[in-house]
Parts: sequence; C-alpha cells; structure tokens
Amino acid sequence: MFVSFDFFFRVFRVVDLSGGECMAELRVGEQKIRINNIFCVARNFVAHAKEMGSVIADEPVVFIKPNSAVVQPGAPLVLPAWSNDVHHELELVVVIGEGGKNIAKENALNHIAGYGLGLDLTARDVQAVAKKNGAPWTLAKGFDGAAVLTDFVAAQGIDPMQQQFTLHINNELRQSADTRLMVFDVATLIAWISSKFTLQAGDVIYTGTPEGVGSIHLGDVLRLTWSPHIEQEFVVA
Repeated sequence: MFVSFDFFFRVFRVVDLSGGECMAELRVGEQKIRINNIFCVARNFVAHAKEMGSVIADEPVVFIKPNSAVVQPGAPLVLPAWSNDVHHELELVVVIGEGGKNIAKENALNHIAGYGLGLDLTARDVQAVAKKNGAPWTLAKGFDGAAVLTDFVAAQGIDPMQQQFTLHINNELRQSADTRLMVFDVATLIAWISSKFTLQAGDVIYTGTPEGVGSIHLGDVLRLTWSPHIEQEFVVA
C-alpha cells in the first residue's frame, strides 16, 4: 500500500518546552490543524444500539470529549486505574476543514478536510453507574487516552457512505463496520451538529460504532484497518 504524504494527515502533539503539553494537531502536507472540539455520535448503528439495550432516537445523540483525551499513532493505550471494564468502539472519524453554522446537508461534505479511524474508549462500568443515576457520561468517555486516532487521509475522492473498516484484537476480528448501515449519514451528522454548535476547523467527529464492542486488557494489540487507506496498531500498555 502506498499513499502520498501530501494526502496523509498525521496526528501529533505540540509540546510546550517549559514542560507543559498543548493540544494535539493534525498535519496535512505543511499545514497544521489544531484539534478543537471532539464530537461523538452514540447509537448510530441499529445492531450496536440493540446490543447496548438502547433504541435509536429521532435525532443524533451527541456527546463531547476533551481534546486532551487524544492518543496519537505510536503511543500506547493506557487504561484508567479506576475502571475495571474499558471497551473499544471502532468508528469512522471526520476532521472538519472549514467550519460553519447551520451547514446545509447538501454542502456538508465540502466542509470535511479528511477521514480516519478512531476508537471511542469507554469505561463501561463507570458509564453504567452514570446511566443508572441519570448523570453525564463525561468521566466514562473523556478520560486521558479515551480518543484514539489513526492517521487521516484527505477527503477528496472519498464517499464516506461507501466504506468498510475493521478492528482486530490479537489477530481476532472484533468489529466490522459498513458505513451504509449508519442510521444518520455523515452529511446529516454535520448538518445536525452545526445546527446546534458552530463547527470550527479542526473539530473532530466520531460518527458511531457498529456492534461487537467489548473489553480491552493489558497487552492487547488492536489493529485498525481501512483498506486501502489505513492499517495501524495500538498496544494496551
């Protein structure tokens, strides 16, 4: 597989030489795009909603992760000590290149700079308690390392609703996604999100996971594959 660097985004962190660490950035060619908001879509595949005992709503269900949760290619996945059940959720991820408010669905794909894969890591035990108590999911979804991102490919020439991608853990297939099975397609998601929030360049959208979510453990090797664009591994350390 060969992809020209000009068509590749790389996720990396800007490091403050004084000792602090700044927000993650995406690179396309010589251009750097800082990651701003991270929007995540829940329950966008019927089979996944069923396995979680949920139903599909009439509108997208969206939550937000902090950009400090980003994990870059090559970095280990570090599980939080306060959870005993962290789950993987494989997703197609969109990076916004041109922001906007009330973006029309027919123009929505023109606002995308690139696509990649991601893992929405979820502390499922913590989330279950939050759901039971009617509390937000922030802790379960937004901890450091909860927003895993592969490299990204430029949006030009890619139809986001004709894509298939997989997650293997220790060489065993765990999740297989087909974007044609999404309840809300990518254009609809961008139009809806921009009707509620002003999208900005560098905003990231996790578009929802298919069925097959499950626990990850120390030493697991997670391989995310989107042929012919991406094949990358992350190790739980």
